[in-house]
Amino acid sequence: MWPYRTDLSNNKMFGKQTKVESGLKWWEYGRLTTKKLRVPFSITFVEVATHNHFVLDRGGKVFKQTAPVIKLPAKASEDEHLGLLGLLNSSVACFWLKQVCHNKGGGGINEGHRGDKWEFFYAFNSTKIAEFPLIEARPLDLAKSLDALVQQRSRRLPAALLADAQPLPSRAKLDAARAESESQLRRMIALQEELDWRCYRLYGLLPEGAGELEHANPPEVRLGERAFEIVLARRMAAGKESTTWFERHGSTPITEVPAHWPEDYRALVERRIALIESERNIGLIERPEYKRRWNTPAWEELEQAALRDWLLARLESPRYWPRGEPAQLSSINRLADAARLDADFMQIAELYAGRADFDVTRLVEALVVAESVPFLPVLRYTDSGLRKRAQWEDCWDLQRREDAGDASATPLGRIPVPPKYQSKDFQKADCWRLRGSLDVPKERWVSYPGCERGADGSLPIAWAGWDHLQQATALAAYYLDMKDSEGWPSERLLPLLAGLLELLPWLKQWHNQLDPNFGERMGDYYDGFVRDEAKALGVTLEALRAWKPAVTAARRGRRRSVA
Repeated sequence: MWPYRTDLSNNKMFGKQTKVESGLKWWEYGRLTTKKLRVPFSITFVEVATHNHFVLDRGGKVFKQTAPVIKLPAKASEDEHLGLLGLLNSSVACFWLKQVCHNKGGGGINEGHRGDKWEFFYAFNSTKIAEFPLIEARPLDLAKSLDALVQQRSRRLPAALLADAQPLPSRAKLDAARAESESQLRRMIALQEELDWRCYRLYGLLPEGAGELEHANPPEVRLGERAFEIVLARRMAAGKESTTWFERHGSTPITEVPAHWPEDYRALVERRIALIESERNIGLIERPEYKRRWNTPAWEELEQAALRDWLLARLESPRYWPRGEPAQLSSINRLADAARLDADFMQIAELYAGRADFDVTRLVEALVVAESVPFLPVLRYTDSGLRKRAQWEDCWDLQRREDAGDASATPLGRIPVPPKYQSKDFQKADCWRLRGSLDVPKERWVSYPGCERGADGSLPIAWAGWDHLQQATALAAYYLDMKDSEGWPSERLLPLLAGLLELLPWLKQWHNQLDPNFGERMGDYYDGFVRDEAKALGVTLEALRAWKPAVTAARRGRRRSVA
């Protein structure tokens, strides 16, 4: 928000005062209108997608501009929301929206060209959504049943099972949840079919004498078994059509109605197939372009992601990083030693590894390294990234001077906005994934490569949840320990001291009030500490700031000495 601070400061408040004149900071809320937040129900939808996806939110979430929100009148009940949701999630709505909304095509970043029409993305904007033709009759019963199944299934997914503190799920419990979840999904597919055919009737799309085309209690339906999919498979078998629909959704094309269904449902689907093949309007809508894809992640992917997230959160917990105690650097080996004594961690780790004889140290290392970022910029960025980092540091320095009342900081009235980062600006893909174009820290740990203790040998790490003062305290203690106890030479101590120098601007900005425990301003204290230690090591602050590792060829996948 920094580029807009002047505009925000000059916002007029009640009483015709600006925000600053009324005693607020430029970044504070001027007022918060709570009336619109008191009604918990909202219908939100994906603005750009291949198909229509409308969801009922019962409160507690925030949506950005790519997920617009529909708000009904304050007195609208949950049933009224669900009834509308049923219409919006039907194939009728998908067909209508794709006639009036912008087709963005089938290409995309890193996605290549998509040939089938059902793969094309559409911009389902709010203006067009508001024009969707509504009818008085709503498929409320089907919408409620689908909503109930959605909630039941969400409680059986791996992330939900792992969210409960105790008991932690076993392999048998996860397998049972998988079977139940897949059954619920097949029931949802069946009910969605009933919803679509109900809406065809409600919107008057079925011809006279079409007969009964809905079922009160349909059996489970798998992907590939829906009426339009059987028609599609028959056309493929006859050489009349080619599509990647079945391949992309992991389903098997079939040309006959499944024999395991009840006789009445088999007859119903046969009537639907006959109508798709004979009635132009129904044949036009009962196509992959307008039918719900049910393209859900594989259970294995959901399970592995949930187990991994649980293990990572566990490794960040107070059990491993005690709160309220002096911050201390740890290491991969120390973390792994603690994990071996953690029965819950070992139980989930065995599920994650898929075997009981997994290497705990290797597992912890893989988890931590992928979610950590090196402590020094020279270890994070490529040459282009270091140049951008220098521009960001100049910007921060000018902002601090401006905040301190230094008019010379902005002689032209504004501070130049630094450039955004790109993936090529980071040495490792994980750093780019964790930081992004604005270099916002989202890592779980800070790593200290090249600073391994002799008796340990594994990568030193710090918890990224510490503030700058805690990081500095831990790093300074480690520095003194390596200097006094292990007798490191100056070339090994330099990166640790450079790490403290990197923290100084933030220590002075956020932690330079008089500390009641030490009776000093900690920013000034560490400034003096770095200066004294740099002098003792025989380096200037400029040389310390320009420190680079002795080995740089590792970036290219090999190691060699650098003069």
